Amino acid sequence: MSFSGLRTAARSSFLASLVLGVTVLVPQVASAQLKVGVINYQRALLETAEMKKASADLQSRYKPRQDQLEKLQKDLGDIQGKLGNPQTPPAQAADLQAEGTRKQREATRISEDLQADVERDRNDILQKGAVRMTEVVKKMAEEKGFDVIMDVTNAVFFKPALEVTQEAVAAYDKAYPSK
Repeated sequence: MSFSGLRTAARSSFLASLVLGVTVLVPQVASAQLKVGVINYQRALLETAEMKKASADLQSRYKPRQDQLEKLQKDLGDIQGKLGNPQTPPAQAADLQAEGTRKQREATRISEDLQADVERDRNDILQKGAVRMTEVVKKMAEEKGFDVIMDVTNAVFFKPALEVTQEAVAAYDKAYPSK
């Protein structure tokens, strides 16, 4: 047998071994079943006791500024009503116009500041909660033997028995009790 014949025989033997090895492994991999869970991540996060408390705290913290803004808007409505009245003397109308401009500027400033502050605080709270929820879901997956937990927004269809949202909320509340 020539050298090239030996090389061809060795290559054929190697390919046969490779095919045999793959044939033995494929059924084992194919028969392994994945354990999958589905979570509504956003709902799970927002339903935690910590997030509900944080939401209530935000509302109470910013309520005075919200009330102030509502009063300014009511005052602006009253000024508009007086300006629309043909009985209003021109001198008073000029004063009302100036007062309306000042209150409108103040309302705009309060509204923009309020929105920015609420959004900043809300984002900080949600970011902290999301990090914690991710940790809780990973731990839950390990404990329950899940291979993957996917968000409901990425699932076209799933059986309701696969949903673990409430379990995640309960695990979060246990790991991070509301203060």
